Amino acid sequence: MNHENSSRKANLGPLMLDVAGFSLTDEEKKILSSPLVGGLILFTRNYSNVEQLQSLIAEIRLASPDIIIAVDHEGGRVQRFRDGFTRIPPMAALGKLYKDDTSAAIQLSQDCGWLMATELIAYDIDISFAPILDRDYGISSIIGDRAFSDCVDDIVVLTQAFIKGMSEAGMASTGKHFPGHGGVVADSHIDIPIDERSLDELRENDISVFGPVINSGLNAIMPAHIIYPKVDDFAAGFSKYWLQTILRNELKFEGVIFSDDLGMEGATVAGSFPERAEAALSAGCDMVLVCNNSDGAAQVLSYLEQREIQPNQRLNTMRLQQNLKKLPDELTELSRWQSTRERLAVLVN
Repeated sequence: MNHENSSRKANLGPLMLDVAGFSLTDEEKKILSSPLVGGLILFTRNYSNVEQLQSLIAEIRLASPDIIIAVDHEGGRVQRFRDGFTRIPPMAALGKLYKDDTSAAIQLSQDCGWLMATELIAYDIDISFAPILDRDYGISSIIGDRAFSDCVDDIVVLTQAFIKGMSEAGMASTGKHFPGHGGVVADSHIDIPIDERSLDELRENDISVFGPVINSGLNAIMPAHIIYPKVDDFAAGFSKYWLQTILRNELKFEGVIFSDDLGMEGATVAGSFPERAEAALSAGCDMVLVCNNSDGAAQVLSYLEQREIQPNQRLNTMRLQQNLKKLPDELTELSRWQSTRERLAVLVN
């Protein structure tokens, strides 16, 4: 099924949710057909093999042809599809290579972004939420080797290359987690992290990554479920100060803002699921994610049905640019794919 970007102009709703299994239930098909549901994120539980994935994607496109289909497929610990896909190393492996062979690391980061995106696009998946822009301070259990490096300059160079590769494949990029998740020990999936650093410290050590990457063409950003009390009382994803004053006005970011999962513990500071959605959208998020909680997703959908939703053209930019799309069996014919797989295999533990 070929969804050329030029023919896909529907206004997308602001809710991204998930589904339970390898195929859609009748209820899930009904929910996905809602104009308020603009995105669907896939998890490991939605994948058994490539044939099943193709069937599931076809079901999704039948229920909602223009929906953004997303996955977390950044590499290392966070790669939802394994068998049938290239194993991608943690991004820290590219950072380590950068210390030893700068030019080889930059080229491989670009090729890795291209390969990751190309393999997903082959199955009609629009985006992988990548790359990680967080800095590795050696204290965060949830970031750790997902980060490219502990050095701002290294992160900037490597992520710019990674994004260039994604763009070459036709996939929009999403940087996470603004303004930086690496400086706290707590995992926002299961805790409410507090980062006590000042704005000046954050600017120098974390936000300094985002500015150059935004300027080089970053398409979307996902803020962190972290409270920075010396800057604002609200967690970044619910904060007008972070999303409007800093991200939009100071850093001049014009792309899409995705909330992180509103089902995470770090999001509970904003109240009930409808209150979380209201807070995120009011702060400036273009699309809110509700994952692993079907009741929460239903509550947010019901809330959105009562809310006046303005058309959001920014979301349309996240759909596939499929002018260079290759079918799965065509990838093996590409020398770039073969070469990149070989070089990545050396870095996979």
